[in-house]
Amino acid sequence: MSVGAADIAFALELLGGLGPLTSRRMMGGLCLYRDGTIFAILQGDGSIWLKGAAAFAQQAEREGWTRWTYRRKDGGLAVMPYWRLPDAALDDPEEACRLARAALAAL
Repeated sequence: MSVGAADIAFALELLGGLGPLTSRRMMGGLCLYRDGTIFAILQGDGSIWLKGAAAFAQQAEREGWTRWTYRRKDGGLAVMPYWRLPDAALDDPEEACRLARAALAAL
């Protein structure tokens, strides 16, 4: 399933407080960039995933955020450095931007 226009508009509005964002469609999803750095992915189901590293990744793990994983063709589990934005942040642009800023600072 590919990302719809309404989902793109929602994500850009939610994260608009970060300043100018750019995007690029990729594998049915949409990558979001700030100053040339990819910091989030919007998937076809409308979910927003923040890229994590260092302290941000540790915080996401501690708080029990869902991490993006998938099964490879060989059956092995692939673990990606992205965590699903918590539902509470989807209704709170300030919180969503705070979390996105923390993700960006750790990249």
